Amino acid sequence: MRIPDWTPERKPQPHDLVQAILERRGGELLNLDRALLWSEPLARGWNTYLKNVRTGLGASRKLRELGICTVALITGAHYEYHHHAPDYLAAGGTQASLDALREFAQATDGRGPVGLSGDEALVALYADQMTRHVKVDDALFAQLQERFGTTELVEITAAIATYNMVARFLVALGVSPE
Repeated sequence: MRIPDWTPERKPQPHDLVQAILERRGGELLNLDRALLWSEPLARGWNTYLKNVRTGLGASRKLRELGICTVALITGAHYEYHHHAPDYLAAGGTQASLDALREFAQATDGRGPVGLSGDEALVALYADQMTRHVKVDDALFAQLQERFGTTELVEITAAIATYNMVARFLVALGVSPE
């Protein structure tokens, strides 16, 4: 990491904040937490917001995790991919789909996600356009609107957008997987 790991000795933080993060993480701080805890308001808001994005949304977990993995692969956020590829698999995704996603993210020929189909292909294309170009092609957005209800589309969009933020934080500070 490009900054020192946070410790209570280096920058004391309120007990309730550290406990809330530990509770969300299953009792152990991650390297990401050791960066965020340098700022109390950032760590507090991040913990609440990301908890909702990860566990409070109704949109398909598998599709949200696929979108997150797409962002991670495109941005080079190895930490993000390290943590979310297993979640994608646990949500019913396949290793073959992750392999196809990796090829798609690295491709420069403009071809679509060969090896992904249906909703997965749509979400991968959507995450790709959101990440690389920010603006999403009208034709792709129309396809997403045909397939997903408004709430699901908003939640998938929020997950992809959120993890673009996370990726940029991780990569800029050089946060590496545990």
